[in-house]
Amino acid sequence: MSTHELPAQTGITRDESDFGAGLALASILVVDDEPGMRNFLVKILRPRCKRVEEAADCEAASRLLDANHFDIVILDNVMPNKNGLEWLKEQRSVGFFADAILMTAFADLETAIQALRAGAVDFVLKPFRSNQILNAVARSIDRLHLQRENFLLKYELSSDGLAGRSRLVGASPEMTEIRNMLERAAPLPTSVLFTGASGTGKEVAARTLHAMSERAGKPFVPVNCASISPDVIASELFGTVPSGTDRNEGRKDGLLLHASGATLFLDEIAELPLSVQGTLLRVIEDMRIRPFGSEREVPLNLRFIFATNSNLQEAVEAGTFREDLYHRINVLNVQMPTLKERVSDIPELAAMFVQQISHELGMPPLALTEDVLVEMACYDWPGNVRELRNLIERSLILGEFPPEFAGAVDGTCPENPDTLQCVEKRHILMILDACDGNRAEAARRLGVSRKTIDRKCAMWDV
Repeated sequence: MSTHELPAQTGITRDESDFGAGLALASILVVDDEPGMRNFLVKILRPRCKRVEEAADCEAASRLLDANHFDIVILDNVMPNKNGLEWLKEQRSVGFFADAILMTAFADLETAIQALRAGAVDFVLKPFRSNQILNAVARSIDRLHLQRENFLLKYELSSDGLAGRSRLVGASPEMTEIRNMLERAAPLPTSVLFTGASGTGKEVAARTLHAMSERAGKPFVPVNCASISPDVIASELFGTVPSGTDRNEGRKDGLLLHASGATLFLDEIAELPLSVQGTLLRVIEDMRIRPFGSEREVPLNLRFIFATNSNLQEAVEAGTFREDLYHRINVLNVQMPTLKERVSDIPELAAMFVQQISHELGMPPLALTEDVLVEMACYDWPGNVRELRNLIERSLILGEFPPEFAGAVDGTCPENPDTLQCVEKRHILMILDACDGNRAEAARRLGVSRKTIDRKCAMWDV
Protein backbone atom coordinates (compact mmCIF):
# COMPACT_ATOMS: atom_id res chain seq x y z
CA MET A 1 0.00 0.00 0.00
CA SER A 2 1.49 3.33 -1.02
CA THR A 3 1.97 6.20 1.41
CA HIS A 4 -0.88 8.33 0.05
CA GLU A 5 -3.33 5.47 0.63
CA LEU A 6 -2.59 5.23 4.35
CA PRO A 7 -5.52 6.29 6.55
CA ALA A 8 -5.19 9.81 7.79
CA GLN A 9 -5.81 8.87 11.43
CA THR A 10 -5.41 5.66 13.42
CA GLY A 11 -6.54 6.87 16.84
CA ILE A 12 -10.12 6.96 18.12
CA THR A 13 -11.18 10.32 19.50
CA ARG A 14 -14.93 9.74 19.89
CA ASP A 15 -16.57 7.78 22.68
CA GLU A 16 -17.26 4.20 21.59
CA SER A 17 -20.87 4.54 22.68
CA ASP A 18 -21.36 6.96 19.78
CA PHE A 19 -21.24 3.99 17.43
CA GLY A 20 -24.10 2.12 19.10
CA ALA A 21 -24.39 -1.07 21.11
CA GLY A 22 -24.93 -3.13 17.95
CA LEU A 23 -21.27 -2.82 17.00
CA ALA A 24 -20.27 -5.20 19.79
CA LEU A 25 -22.48 -7.94 18.31
CA ALA A 26 -21.33 -7.56 14.71
CA SER A 27 -19.36 -10.14 12.73
CA ILE A 28 -17.27 -8.57 9.97
CA LEU A 29 -15.23 -9.83 7.02
CA VAL A 30 -12.48 -7.56 5.64
CA VAL A 31 -11.49 -8.22 2.01
CA ASP A 32 -8.47 -6.33 0.68
CA ASP A 33 -5.29 -7.40 -1.11
CA GLU A 34 -3.18 -4.81 0.75
CA PRO A 35 -1.85 -6.23 4.08
CA GLY A 36 -1.47 -2.74 5.56
CA MET A 37 -5.12 -1.86 5.00
CA ARG A 38 -6.31 -5.23 6.34
CA ASN A 39 -4.17 -4.84 9.46
CA PHE A 40 -5.47 -1.32 10.02
CA LEU A 41 -9.12 -2.36 9.73
CA VAL A 42 -8.68 -5.42 11.92
CA LYS A 43 -6.87 -3.32 14.53
CA ILE A 44 -9.71 -0.81 14.89
CA LEU A 45 -12.60 -3.26 14.49
CA ARG A 46 -11.57 -6.36 16.45
CA PRO A 47 -11.64 -4.72 19.94
CA ARG A 48 -15.12 -3.34 19.24
CA CYS A 49 -16.82 -6.18 17.34
CA LYS A 50 -17.80 -9.73 18.14
CA ARG A 51 -15.76 -11.29 15.34
CA VAL A 52 -13.49 -9.95 12.59
CA GLU A 53 -11.96 -12.11 9.83
CA GLU A 54 -9.80 -11.08 6.88
CA ALA A 55 -9.23 -12.27 3.31
CA ALA A 56 -6.53 -11.23 0.86
CA ASP A 57 -8.53 -11.99 -2.31
CA CYS A 58 -11.98 -12.89 -3.58
CA GLU A 59 -11.34 -16.64 -3.58
CA ALA A 60 -10.40 -16.62 0.12
CA ALA A 61 -13.38 -14.42 0.89
CA SER A 62 -15.72 -16.88 -0.88
CA ARG A 63 -14.37 -19.76 1.20
CA LEU A 64 -14.93 -17.81 4.41
CA LEU A 65 -18.50 -16.95 3.38
CA ASP A 66 -19.17 -20.63 2.62
CA ALA A 67 -18.07 -21.58 6.13
CA ASN A 68 -19.33 -18.65 8.21
CA HIS A 69 -22.01 -15.98 8.35
CA PHE A 70 -21.00 -12.32 8.48
CA ASP A 71 -23.18 -9.30 9.12
CA ILE A 72 -20.95 -6.95 7.12
CA VAL A 73 -18.32 -7.39 4.40
CA ILE A 74 -15.90 -4.48 4.01
CA LEU A 75 -14.66 -4.84 0.46
CA ASP A 76 -11.96 -3.15 -1.59
CA ASN A 77 -13.01 -2.53 -5.17
CA VAL A 78 -9.62 -2.67 -6.91
CA MET A 79 -8.04 -6.13 -6.48
CA PRO A 80 -6.08 -8.52 -8.74
CA ASN A 81 -7.97 -10.88 -11.08
CA LYS A 82 -11.43 -9.67 -10.09
CA ASN A 83 -12.63 -6.36 -8.69
CA GLY A 84 -14.87 -6.14 -5.66
CA LEU A 85 -18.06 -5.22 -7.50
CA GLU A 86 -17.78 -8.18 -9.90
CA TRP A 87 -17.27 -10.54 -6.98
CA LEU A 88 -20.21 -9.01 -5.09
CA LYS A 89 -22.53 -9.58 -8.06
CA GLU A 90 -21.49 -13.23 -8.22
CA GLN A 91 -22.10 -13.73 -4.52
CA ARG A 92 -25.66 -12.39 -4.76
CA SER A 93 -26.60 -15.29 -7.01
CA VAL A 94 -25.44 -18.00 -4.57
CA GLY A 95 -26.66 -16.39 -1.38
CA PHE A 96 -25.02 -13.28 0.08
CA PHE A 97 -26.67 -12.48 3.42
CA ALA A 98 -24.45 -9.61 4.57
CA ASP A 99 -24.29 -5.87 4.04
CA ALA A 100 -21.42 -4.77 1.82
CA ILE A 101 -19.38 -1.61 2.39
CA LEU A 102 -17.19 -0.75 -0.58
CA MET A 103 -13.78 0.92 -0.20
CA THR A 104 -12.62 2.85 -3.25
CA ALA A 105 -10.14 5.54 -4.18
CA PHE A 106 -12.41 6.80 -6.97
CA ALA A 107 -15.59 8.59 -5.91
CA ASP A 108 -17.03 9.08 -9.39
CA LEU A 109 -20.74 8.78 -10.13
CA GLU A 110 -20.34 5.67 -12.28
CA THR A 111 -18.68 3.74 -9.45
CA ALA A 112 -21.40 4.80 -7.04
CA ILE A 113 -24.13 3.62 -9.44
CA GLN A 114 -22.39 0.29 -9.99
CA ALA A 115 -22.01 -0.16 -6.22
CA LEU A 116 -25.73 0.40 -5.65
CA ARG A 117 -26.64 -1.98 -8.45
CA ALA A 118 -24.38 -4.65 -7.01
CA GLY A 119 -26.08 -4.29 -3.63
CA ALA A 120 -23.51 -2.30 -1.63
CA VAL A 121 -25.14 -0.26 1.13
CA ASP A 122 -22.30 2.23 1.61
CA PHE A 123 -18.89 3.12 0.29
CA VAL A 124 -15.91 4.82 1.87
CA LEU A 125 -13.41 6.92 -0.05
CA LYS A 126 -9.70 6.25 0.50
CA PRO A 127 -7.85 7.60 2.39
CA PHE A 128 -10.25 7.62 5.33
CA ARG A 129 -10.14 8.11 9.08
CA SER A 130 -10.91 5.32 11.53
CA ASN A 131 -14.05 7.13 12.66
CA GLN A 132 -15.36 7.06 9.09
CA ILE A 133 -15.20 3.27 8.78
CA LEU A 134 -16.62 2.80 12.29
CA ASN A 135 -19.50 5.11 11.44
CA ALA A 136 -20.15 3.20 8.22
CA VAL A 137 -20.24 -0.11 10.09
CA ALA A 138 -22.49 1.33 12.81
CA ARG A 139 -24.90 2.72 10.19
CA SER A 140 -25.07 -0.64 8.52
CA ILE A 141 -25.77 -2.48 11.79
CA ASP A 142 -28.47 0.04 12.73
CA ARG A 143 -30.04 -0.33 9.29
CA LEU A 144 -30.13 -4.13 9.61
CA HIS A 145 -31.80 -3.94 13.02
CA LEU A 146 -34.33 -1.34 11.91
CA GLN A 147 -35.13 -3.33 8.78
CA ARG A 148 -35.91 -6.43 10.82
CA GLU A 149 -37.87 -4.54 13.46
CA ASN A 150 -39.99 -2.78 10.81
CA PHE A 151 -40.69 -6.05 9.03
CA LEU A 152 -41.74 -7.81 12.24
CA LEU A 153 -43.82 -4.83 13.36
CA LYS A 154 -45.72 -4.76 10.06
CA TYR A 155 -46.18 -8.52 10.29
CA GLU A 156 -47.52 -8.24 13.84
CA LEU A 157 -49.92 -5.46 12.88
CA SER A 158 -51.23 -7.48 9.94
CA SER A 159 -51.99 -10.49 12.16
CA ASP A 160 -54.66 -10.83 14.83
CA GLY A 161 -53.37 -8.87 17.78
CA LEU A 162 -56.08 -9.82 20.30
CA ALA A 163 -53.82 -12.30 22.06
CA GLY A 164 -51.14 -9.65 22.40
CA ARG A 165 -53.53 -7.46 24.40
CA SER A 166 -54.53 -10.28 26.77
CA ARG A 167 -52.67 -11.81 29.65
CA LEU A 168 -52.66 -15.13 31.43
CA VAL A 169 -55.10 -14.65 34.30
CA GLY A 170 -56.69 -16.89 36.91
CA ALA A 171 -55.78 -18.36 40.27
CA SER A 172 -57.31 -21.80 39.74
CA PRO A 173 -55.11 -24.82 40.53
CA GLU A 174 -54.87 -25.56 36.81
CA MET A 175 -53.55 -22.10 35.93
CA THR A 176 -51.25 -22.02 38.94
CA GLU A 177 -49.65 -25.24 37.75
CA ILE A 178 -49.23 -23.84 34.23
CA ARG A 179 -47.58 -20.67 35.56
CA ASN A 180 -45.15 -22.78 37.57
CA MET A 181 -44.27 -24.75 34.42
CA LEU A 182 -43.73 -21.56 32.43
CA GLU A 183 -41.49 -20.09 35.13
CA ARG A 184 -39.30 -23.20 35.04
CA ALA A 185 -39.15 -23.24 31.22
CA ALA A 186 -38.69 -19.49 30.65
CA PRO A 187 -34.90 -19.24 31.16
CA LEU A 188 -34.22 -22.36 29.06
CA PRO A 189 -33.87 -22.61 25.25
CA THR A 190 -36.12 -25.68 25.23
CA SER A 191 -38.96 -25.80 22.72
CA VAL A 192 -42.45 -25.80 24.26
CA LEU A 193 -45.60 -27.33 22.80
CA PHE A 194 -48.96 -25.92 23.91
CA THR A 195 -51.92 -28.23 23.35
CA GLY A 196 -55.61 -27.91 24.12
CA ALA A 197 -58.95 -27.13 22.58
CA SER A 198 -59.48 -24.06 20.41
CA GLY A 199 -59.96 -20.87 22.40
CA THR A 200 -58.19 -22.03 25.57
CA GLY A 201 -55.52 -19.33 25.35
CA LYS A 202 -52.52 -21.15 23.89
CA GLU A 203 -51.10 -18.03 22.25
CA VAL A 204 -51.67 -15.99 25.42
CA ALA A 205 -49.70 -18.60 27.36
CA ALA A 206 -46.95 -18.58 24.71
CA ARG A 207 -46.66 -14.79 24.95
CA THR A 208 -46.49 -15.08 28.73
CA LEU A 209 -43.61 -17.55 28.38
CA HIS A 210 -41.84 -15.12 26.03
CA ALA A 211 -42.36 -12.23 28.48
CA MET A 212 -40.79 -14.31 31.28
CA SER A 213 -37.72 -15.24 29.19
CA GLU A 214 -34.49 -13.37 28.51
CA ARG A 215 -35.88 -12.62 25.04
CA ALA A 216 -38.66 -10.44 26.48
CA GLY A 217 -37.11 -7.36 24.87
CA LYS A 218 -37.10 -9.04 21.45
CA PRO A 219 -40.13 -9.53 19.19
CA PHE A 220 -42.68 -12.31 19.59
CA VAL A 221 -43.42 -13.55 16.06
CA PRO A 222 -46.67 -15.55 15.68
CA VAL A 223 -47.20 -17.67 12.57
CA ASN A 224 -50.50 -19.44 11.94
CA CYS A 225 -49.56 -22.42 9.78
CA ALA A 226 -53.21 -22.94 8.80
CA SER A 227 -53.64 -19.43 7.42
CA ILE A 228 -50.76 -19.52 4.90
CA SER A 229 -51.23 -21.32 1.59
CA PRO A 230 -49.35 -24.65 1.45
CA ASP A 231 -47.85 -23.52 -1.86
CA VAL A 232 -46.08 -20.50 -0.37
CA ILE A 233 -45.52 -21.34 3.30
CA ALA A 234 -42.05 -22.77 2.65
CA SER A 235 -40.79 -19.58 0.99
CA GLU A 236 -42.56 -17.45 3.61
CA LEU A 237 -40.75 -19.26 6.41
CA PHE A 238 -37.36 -20.01 4.88
CA GLY A 239 -36.95 -17.39 2.14
CA THR A 240 -35.72 -17.66 -1.45
CA VAL A 241 -32.70 -16.65 -3.51
CA PRO A 242 -33.55 -16.56 -7.27
CA SER A 243 -30.88 -18.19 -9.39
CA GLY A 244 -28.84 -16.22 -11.86
CA THR A 245 -29.58 -12.80 -10.40
CA ASP A 246 -26.98 -10.16 -9.75
CA ARG A 247 -29.44 -7.85 -8.01
CA ASN A 248 -30.21 -7.86 -4.30
CA GLU A 249 -33.88 -7.08 -5.03
CA GLY A 250 -34.46 -10.69 -6.12
CA ARG A 251 -33.78 -12.10 -2.66
CA LYS A 252 -36.63 -12.67 -0.23
CA ASP A 253 -35.72 -13.25 3.39
CA GLY A 254 -38.09 -15.55 5.22
CA LEU A 255 -39.75 -15.05 8.57
CA LEU A 256 -37.19 -17.22 10.34
CA LEU A 257 -34.32 -15.04 9.16
CA HIS A 258 -36.10 -11.82 10.08
CA ALA A 259 -37.03 -13.24 13.50
CA SER A 260 -33.49 -14.31 14.43
CA GLY A 261 -32.90 -13.39 18.06
CA ALA A 262 -36.61 -13.42 18.86
CA THR A 263 -39.28 -15.99 19.79
CA LEU A 264 -41.07 -17.76 16.94
CA PHE A 265 -44.55 -19.10 17.70
CA LEU A 266 -45.82 -21.65 15.18
CA ASP A 267 -49.54 -22.05 15.80
CA GLU A 268 -51.61 -24.89 14.28
CA ILE A 269 -48.38 -26.80 13.69
CA ALA A 270 -50.37 -29.90 12.67
CA GLU A 271 -51.42 -28.00 9.52
CA LEU A 272 -47.83 -27.58 8.32
CA PRO A 273 -47.45 -29.43 4.99
CA LEU A 274 -45.58 -32.72 5.25
CA SER A 275 -43.06 -31.52 2.64
CA VAL A 276 -42.08 -28.57 4.86
CA GLN A 277 -41.87 -30.52 8.13
CA GLY A 278 -38.52 -32.11 7.25
CA THR A 279 -36.95 -28.72 6.52
CA LEU A 280 -38.30 -27.32 9.79
CA LEU A 281 -36.90 -30.29 11.72
CA ARG A 282 -33.41 -29.65 10.35
CA VAL A 283 -33.65 -25.95 11.15
CA ILE A 284 -34.67 -26.70 14.76
CA GLU A 285 -31.87 -29.21 15.22
CA ASP A 286 -29.06 -27.26 13.50
CA MET A 287 -30.25 -23.70 14.17
CA ARG A 288 -29.21 -22.89 10.62
CA ILE A 289 -31.33 -22.08 7.59
CA ARG A 290 -30.67 -22.42 3.88
CA PRO A 291 -33.12 -20.31 1.84
CA PHE A 292 -34.39 -22.01 -1.30
CA GLY A 293 -31.96 -21.42 -4.15
CA SER A 294 -29.08 -20.52 -1.84
CA GLU A 295 -25.80 -22.41 -1.68
CA ARG A 296 -25.08 -21.10 1.81
CA GLU A 297 -26.63 -21.50 5.24
CA VAL A 298 -27.32 -18.72 7.72
CA PRO A 299 -27.15 -19.29 11.50
CA LEU A 300 -30.27 -18.59 13.54
CA ASN A 301 -30.87 -17.60 17.13
CA LEU A 302 -34.50 -18.51 17.84
CA ARG A 303 -36.73 -19.77 20.62
CA PHE A 304 -39.33 -22.08 19.09
CA ILE A 305 -42.81 -22.38 20.62
CA PHE A 306 -45.53 -24.53 19.06
CA ALA A 307 -49.27 -24.93 19.53
CA THR A 308 -52.01 -27.17 18.21
CA ASN A 309 -55.58 -28.15 19.00
CA SER A 310 -55.08 -31.47 17.18
CA ASN A 311 -53.88 -34.78 18.53
CA LEU A 312 -50.37 -34.97 17.09
CA GLN A 313 -49.96 -38.62 18.11
CA GLU A 314 -52.98 -39.51 15.99
CA ALA A 315 -51.58 -37.37 13.16
CA VAL A 316 -48.31 -39.34 13.35
CA GLU A 317 -50.21 -42.62 13.18
CA ALA A 318 -52.23 -41.31 10.23
CA GLY A 319 -49.02 -40.34 8.39
CA THR A 320 -49.81 -36.62 8.20
CA PHE A 321 -47.18 -35.55 10.74
CA ARG A 322 -43.55 -36.67 10.93
CA GLU A 323 -42.78 -38.79 13.97
CA ASP A 324 -39.25 -37.37 14.35
CA LEU A 325 -40.59 -33.80 14.30
CA TYR A 326 -43.27 -34.72 16.83
CA HIS A 327 -40.68 -36.07 19.29
CA ARG A 328 -38.43 -33.05 18.64
CA ILE A 329 -41.09 -30.45 19.52
CA ASN A 330 -42.82 -32.45 22.26
CA VAL A 331 -40.08 -31.91 24.84
CA LEU A 332 -42.30 -29.91 27.21
CA ASN A 333 -46.04 -30.24 26.66
CA VAL A 334 -48.31 -27.69 28.33
CA GLN A 335 -51.94 -28.81 28.17
CA MET A 336 -54.26 -25.80 28.39
CA PRO A 337 -57.46 -26.53 30.36
CA THR A 338 -60.91 -25.78 29.02
CA LEU A 339 -62.80 -22.90 30.58
CA LYS A 340 -65.19 -25.40 32.15
CA GLU A 341 -62.23 -26.95 33.96
CA ARG A 342 -61.27 -23.59 35.48
CA VAL A 343 -64.67 -22.16 36.40
CA SER A 344 -63.23 -20.21 39.32
CA ASP A 345 -61.26 -18.06 36.84
CA ILE A 346 -64.37 -16.80 35.04
CA PRO A 347 -64.91 -13.69 37.25
CA GLU A 348 -61.34 -12.47 36.70
CA LEU A 349 -61.44 -13.22 32.97
CA ALA A 350 -64.83 -11.57 32.55
CA ALA A 351 -63.74 -8.47 34.45
CA MET A 352 -60.59 -8.17 32.31
CA PHE A 353 -62.57 -8.48 29.08
CA VAL A 354 -65.20 -5.96 30.23
CA GLN A 355 -62.48 -3.44 31.04
CA GLN A 356 -60.51 -4.01 27.82
CA ILE A 357 -63.39 -4.13 25.37
CA SER A 358 -65.40 -1.27 26.88
CA HIS A 359 -62.28 0.91 26.58
CA GLU A 360 -61.66 -0.21 22.96
CA LEU A 361 -65.29 0.35 21.91
CA GLY A 362 -65.76 3.54 23.92
CA MET A 363 -68.84 2.09 25.62
CA PRO A 364 -69.80 1.99 29.30
CA PRO A 365 -68.94 -1.28 31.05
CA LEU A 366 -71.60 -3.73 32.14
CA ALA A 367 -71.92 -4.78 35.77
CA LEU A 368 -70.90 -8.35 36.45
CA THR A 369 -73.49 -9.13 39.10
CA GLU A 370 -73.37 -12.29 41.14
CA ASP A 371 -76.35 -13.68 39.23
CA VAL A 372 -74.53 -13.11 35.92
CA LEU A 373 -71.39 -14.82 37.25
CA VAL A 374 -73.44 -17.79 38.50
CA GLU A 375 -75.01 -18.20 35.07
CA MET A 376 -71.56 -17.99 33.50
CA ALA A 377 -70.28 -20.63 35.91
CA CYS A 378 -73.13 -22.95 34.93
CA TYR A 379 -72.59 -22.62 31.19
CA ASP A 380 -70.53 -25.25 29.33
CA TRP A 381 -68.43 -22.79 27.20
CA PRO A 382 -67.69 -25.02 24.19
CA GLY A 383 -65.72 -22.12 22.68
CA ASN A 384 -63.73 -21.65 25.91
CA VAL A 385 -62.11 -18.28 26.72
CA ARG A 386 -62.63 -17.00 23.18
CA GLU A 387 -66.38 -17.57 23.50
CA LEU A 388 -66.44 -15.73 26.82
CA ARG A 389 -64.70 -12.76 25.23
CA ASN A 390 -67.10 -12.74 22.29
CA LEU A 391 -70.10 -12.89 24.65
CA ILE A 392 -68.87 -9.87 26.57
CA GLU A 393 -68.13 -7.89 23.41
CA ARG A 394 -71.59 -8.66 22.03
CA SER A 395 -73.22 -7.75 25.36
CA LEU A 396 -71.37 -4.44 25.53
CA ILE A 397 -72.54 -3.55 22.02
CA LEU A 398 -76.17 -4.42 22.91
CA GLY A 399 -75.96 -2.77 26.32
CA GLU A 400 -77.00 -5.86 28.30
CA PHE A 401 -76.24 -9.51 28.80
CA PRO A 402 -78.46 -12.03 26.99
CA PRO A 403 -81.44 -13.26 29.06
CA GLU A 404 -79.84 -16.66 29.61
CA PHE A 405 -76.90 -14.93 31.35
CA ALA A 406 -78.86 -12.20 33.14
CA GLY A 407 -79.70 -14.38 36.16
CA ALA A 408 -82.88 -16.08 37.27
CA VAL A 409 -85.70 -14.05 38.83
CA ASP A 410 -86.51 -16.74 41.37
CA GLY A 411 -85.39 -20.21 42.25
CA THR A 412 -88.35 -22.10 40.85
CA CYS A 413 -87.60 -24.85 38.41
CA PRO A 414 -90.08 -25.18 35.55
CA GLU A 415 -91.36 -28.46 34.29
CA ASN A 416 -88.65 -28.70 31.62
CA PRO A 417 -85.56 -30.03 33.46
CA ASP A 418 -83.24 -28.78 30.70
CA THR A 419 -83.88 -25.09 31.31
CA LEU A 420 -80.94 -22.98 32.42
CA GLN A 421 -82.42 -22.49 35.90
CA CYS A 422 -82.64 -26.24 36.48
CA VAL A 423 -79.16 -26.81 35.03
CA GLU A 424 -77.82 -24.08 37.31
CA LYS A 425 -79.48 -25.59 40.36
CA ARG A 426 -78.23 -29.10 39.58
CA HIS A 427 -74.70 -27.82 38.94
CA ILE A 428 -74.47 -25.83 42.17
CA LEU A 429 -75.88 -28.71 44.20
CA MET A 430 -73.43 -31.08 42.49
CA ILE A 431 -70.50 -28.82 43.43
CA LEU A 432 -71.82 -28.57 47.00
CA ASP A 433 -72.03 -32.34 47.17
CA ALA A 434 -68.47 -32.67 45.85
CA CYS A 435 -67.34 -30.25 48.60
CA ASP A 436 -69.21 -32.23 51.31
CA GLY A 437 -71.54 -29.29 51.86
CA ASN A 438 -68.73 -26.76 52.36
CA ARG A 439 -70.32 -23.62 50.91
CA ALA A 440 -67.12 -21.57 51.07
CA GLU A 441 -65.21 -24.13 48.99
CA ALA A 442 -68.14 -24.46 46.55
CA ALA A 443 -68.22 -20.67 46.14
CA ARG A 444 -64.46 -20.67 45.44
CA ARG A 445 -64.78 -23.37 42.76
CA LEU A 446 -67.73 -21.62 41.15
CA GLY A 447 -66.00 -18.24 41.24
CA VAL A 448 -68.79 -16.51 43.17
CA SER A 449 -69.16 -15.17 46.69
CA ARG A 450 -70.25 -17.25 49.68
CA LYS A 451 -73.25 -14.90 50.00
CA THR A 452 -74.46 -15.96 46.53
CA ILE A 453 -74.35 -19.65 47.47
CA ASP A 454 -76.21 -18.92 50.72
CA ARG A 455 -78.87 -16.95 48.86
CA LYS A 456 -79.33 -19.65 46.25
CA CYS A 457 -79.59 -22.37 48.89
CA ALA A 458 -82.17 -20.34 50.82
CA MET A 459 -84.12 -19.81 47.60
CA TRP A 460 -84.13 -23.57 46.98
CA ASP A 461 -84.78 -24.36 50.66
CA VAL A 462 -81.65 -26.51 50.81
